[in-house]
Amino acid sequence: MNKMEWIAPCHFGLESVLKREIQDLGYEISQVEDGRVTFYGEADAACRANIFLRTAERVLLKVGSFKAVTFDELFEKTKALPWEAYIPKDGKFWVAKASSVKSKLFSPSDIQSIMKKAMVERLKSKYRIQWFQEDGASYPLRVFLMKDIVTIGIDTSGDSLHKRGYRPAAGKAPISETLAAALIMLTPWRKDRILVDPFCGSGTFPIEAAMMTAKIAPGMNRSFTAETWTNLIGKKYWYEAIDEANDLIEDEIETDIQGYDIDGSVVRMARENAENAGVAHLIHFQERAVKDLRHPKKYGFIITNPPYGERLEDRETLPQIYREFGESFKGLDNWSAYMITSFEDAERYFGRKADKNRKIYNGMLKTYFYQFQGPKPPRQKR
Repeated sequence: MNKMEWIAPCHFGLESVLKREIQDLGYEISQVEDGRVTFYGEADAACRANIFLRTAERVLLKVGSFKAVTFDELFEKTKALPWEAYIPKDGKFWVAKASSVKSKLFSPSDIQSIMKKAMVERLKSKYRIQWFQEDGASYPLRVFLMKDIVTIGIDTSGDSLHKRGYRPAAGKAPISETLAAALIMLTPWRKDRILVDPFCGSGTFPIEAAMMTAKIAPGMNRSFTAETWTNLIGKKYWYEAIDEANDLIEDEIETDIQGYDIDGSVVRMARENAENAGVAHLIHFQERAVKDLRHPKKYGFIITNPPYGERLEDRETLPQIYREFGESFKGLDNWSAYMITSFEDAERYFGRKADKNRKIYNGMLKTYFYQFQGPKPPRQKR
């Protein structure tokens, strides 16, 4: 197999987490940019990356990159790329999304139509046909323009990778699975430590933590667009990646992961989602208000996504929620707390300044990941 370049987009601010994940899979990083990581891998990298990466939004096969400041230049340089090496005669191809930042070409619809025309012209000359039925496998393109540099990738994933398949119904203002996984990875939490989410909603933080604990690959129970790309990726590579994922599962383990929410119907939904993910036996869900948060053991972790006020609660109720959260945290013995929120007075009402905070974009919403770190537990004697 020949090495190709693959692009993995992610949430802005979490590139370092995704980079580490890709390296752990054994791939060489070629570039890290805002919101995406590019790496080298053979054809099977598409299968393994889609199935194993917890923090990537999707996986793209990089076709090329070039500078373009006029639409004529965009057309000609797109046409010059070897599209016949990727798209067969019956392939269905289109520019599914184009984004432009600080570039002279900024109209997504114009970029999309011009690039499609350029691809058609190239393939007409290569395949010696005038009309494409486009009734075969799908090859959707995603295009990024950053400071006039055009980067083109073919989407191997289809639905975003945050769609693991376990959360058919989500509560109000849910955190995405990929973001939740990345935030957990930013903390020192490990599977032998206590983890509690007192605002668990649809259960995303506890479920993602339990899947990590049991080594359940996030993409095991869904399909991907590139499964039909038999001209580029042999079916055997998908089977081998699934076999690898199955061999790694360790779900007969002891763990202490808990999820609480004040809304009983939301807790029931979280349990159903955990069942769908195959980790219900590893999580204790309970209807409980944050003011009633208690735990007898030391050195636990809270990782949570409390209400922001934008969609879930009237802003007048937020001070009380964060104040009760802070009071409950004080009653825990040497715990650490990590919360993502856009509520600007979170630290004030929580009653403590964060040891660290990191700016993260949750979609278009600017949020902060506050870290209130407790002491490390003493090392156990051997």
